[in-house]
Amino acid sequence: MKISELARTANCSTETIRFYERTGLLPHPDRTDANYRSYSPMHRERLCFIRNCRNLDMAHDEIRALLSFVDKSQGDCGPVNALLDEHINHVDVRLKELRKLRQQLVALRTQCRSEQPIEACGIVHGLATMQTHEKHPSASHLG
Repeated sequence: MKISELARTANCSTETIRFYERTGLLPHPDRTDANYRSYSPMHRERLCFIRNCRNLDMAHDEIRALLSFVDKSQGDCGPVNALLDEHINHVDVRLKELRKLRQQLVALRTQCRSEQPIEACGIVHGLATMQTHEKHPSASHLG
């Protein structure tokens, strides 16, 4: 199939497919005599796998690790389970951070209950005076 057909069946853009090829997540397809990319059902299956992983907010490194387990197809799925457990833990950490963020935003919102001149806005004043915290290096458990 052509790249446009693959994109349509996987609900993504042709640029997404090209990106996954460039990063090595998706193998380069064979070319036709006219130099068009020619994708196989294996490409579709792998692309759907990648897209589903991305929909679960997995990082490219996590997807690459999962694909390496699939490509080797030896041993058991223990490493896959471990990777998913790590990802679940990462999601738990993010949820905790998001709940804290929400609390901060709600507290900030309570500082301005009605429309008033911008100079008197409690939100603007709060943003200017609240203590700043060092930003976490990354929201990803992969660093």
